[in-house]
Order: sequence, then structure tokens, then C-alpha cells
Amino acid sequence: MTQQVVLASSNPGKLNEFQQLLANVGFEVLPQSQFNVADAAETGLSFVENAIIKARNACRTTGLPALADDSGIEVDYLKGQPGIYSARYSGPNATNESNNTKLLQALQGVPASERGARYQCVLVYMRHSEDPTPLICQGSWEGRILEAPTGTGGFGYDPLFFAPEHGCSAAELSKDEKGKISHRAKALQSLLSQLQ
Repeated sequence: MTQQVVLASSNPGKLNEFQQLLANVGFEVLPQSQFNVADAAETGLSFVENAIIKARNACRTTGLPALADDSGIEVDYLKGQPGIYSARYSGPNATNESNNTKLLQALQGVPASERGARYQCVLVYMRHSEDPTPLICQGSWEGRILEAPTGTGGFGYDPLFFAPEHGCSAAELSKDEKGKISHRAKALQSLLSQLQ
């Protein structure tokens, strides 16, 4: 029996990733757009708060369990920025390209040794909108920021994120490789073990 769960996101990259990763374990991941769920205002001050806000919003509107992910990239030299503001780092009409350009400008002239960064992902699974004990899982992926984008895969900051264990950018990894080592994959493995 397949369990339907709403993904509290409008990001097609995330939807793809979750559908792929959860199909094998009996979950049908539906986009919130299918239910005309408006994006929740991300007013939290942490990845955890924002993920809970998004999951609760999707549960309340659809009546189904919801899965929300809040993720972003933290750069050591920038004291953890862009962090929770990763998706809108370059302003209200931010695109992947404008965010990457702003990050490169912020790190101009900074040596490789000081460009340490990590992707963070917090996943929240809520059974219903009043769920007092949502499942909360976290995963991180250590790397550093390159001086120029490389690769065409992935989304977000992937062309700038150097994955040391593979010696290339996240955008140069295959979907399968990324699906094994990414911050989202780690958080999801934790979630799956709790759901089972």
C-alpha cells in the first residue's frame, strides 16, 4: 500500500529528488501545487522552524501528511551566511544564477583554505497539522566554495560547491552519486529509518 505525502515545496528539483528517493519505500510524493497550497511565509530563524512552518501549512490545507525540507548552504568565511536565506540570498527575485554570482562576489579574493562550506538540510515529517511530535531529521555535507561555477547538473549552489570526496563540484556528480552523499540524502536516510 502506498502512503501519500505532500511535499511542502514548489521547487521542482526537490520534488524530483524526493519522488526518486521515496518511491522504493512505499511513499507517493505529491507536489503541494497539486492542491493549490500557497508557499508558507518562512518567518523562522532556523532551518528547523522554517521546515515546521512549511509542513504545518501543507498539512492544514491538504489534510494529508506532509514532508518539508528547509535547506541551504553555510559558508564559514561569511559566518554561516547565506544559511536560511540561501534561496533568496540575492533578493526577492533571486535565481540560482544571481545567488551564485552574489556568493562569488562576497568571496572574491578569499583563499581556498578559508572557503569551507556545508550544505545543511532539515526534514520535517508531520502526520497532521496539529502533530505535537513531528519527525525532525538533519543532514549536512561538508565541502568548500569554488572560485568559478563548474558542471551543469543539480540546482542551487551545486556548480560552486566542491565535494572533496569526489574531487568535483556537486553539479558534476550524477543524480545517483549525489543521491547517496548529499545533505538531503543523509537527512532522508535518517527519516526513513524513523518512519520504518
